[in-house]
Amino acid sequence: MFSSVPRITAAVFGSAALVATAVLPATAAGHESAPRPPRSAVVLGAVQYDSPGRDDRSNRSLNAEWVTVKNTGKRAVELKGWTLAKDGRHTYHFKNLRLAGNQSVRVHTGTGRNTARDVYQGSRLYIWDNTDTATLRDAHKHVVDSKHWGRGR
Repeated sequence: MFSSVPRITAAVFGSAALVATAVLPATAAGHESAPRPPRSAVVLGAVQYDSPGRDDRSNRSLNAEWVTVKNTGKRAVELKGWTLAKDGRHTYHFKNLRLAGNQSVRVHTGTGRNTARDVYQGSRLYIWDNTDTATLRDAHKHVVDSKHWGRGR
């Protein structure tokens, strides 16, 4: 009776090993084949992070600080649901903006009237610092592009 215990134990461990080897490659293969979002033609372009002149928090000074979002492709891209963010604290949400092929839009810090070429975050404080990172995400929250300037990080 005791001689069958090692055989049963060996059979259980052997079965577990077979199941593990069958499951691991399937899991690893499933992980590797996870779809990646296609590379976007929309990128971050020029940035004016230090408003020229005196930083007096006037709307004019705030709007002299901006980040460019540029469509480098030929086809128009709908930016509704996209975001431009700094460290998750300051996030601009694009609404009803269609960016034509080879067109760009400036995202200004202050207030103003949105157009096809200029949109406004509506902030009363400067957003972009001398050392910073801007992150552009699509409507599915995938990082499309990020741009860092200054020293550090």
